[in-house]
Amino acid sequence: MNPYLRDKLIQKLESLSDDRGYQILDYVEFLESKYAERATTTSAANPLSRFADAVEERMRAGKVSATTIAETMGLMSRAMGVLNGAAAAGKSVANDLMSATSRVVDAATTAASTPRSGTPASGTSGTTGASEGSTSPEGTSSGGPTSR
Repeated sequence: MNPYLRDKLIQKLESLSDDRGYQILDYVEFLESKYAERATTTSAANPLSRFADAVEERMRAGKVSATTIAETMGLMSRAMGVLNGAAAAGKSVANDLMSATSRVVDAATTAASTPRSGTPASGTSGTTGASEGSTSPEGTSSGGPTSR
């Protein structure tokens, strides 16, 4: 739909009462079912939107007043906004955790694959005949100082 036509329709719809708005919605749904140009809308894919649509349809079928339906749907819309915000925050936290974990794994992989300075990459100790537990001329172990 072109933007001019959409704006013109919205302008006309805003001046109508809720009762007339629901009559127009019924007509639009009739046209949609008759011509079925689009299979599903993006909002229908959202489980919360499908739930809200089902509640609205039941209220309309039960002959609930248009004012009550509008107020109920307004409350449900705000509740869906809160739930969508909470879901987005949860996804953000999960993404942050995943990126932090991947950075730690990458750093650990890099550290494990690069040889440390002074140590040959082949895994040999690099000593030339002296064992690690040998004693120095002063009688202390070369593995570290001893307490006296």
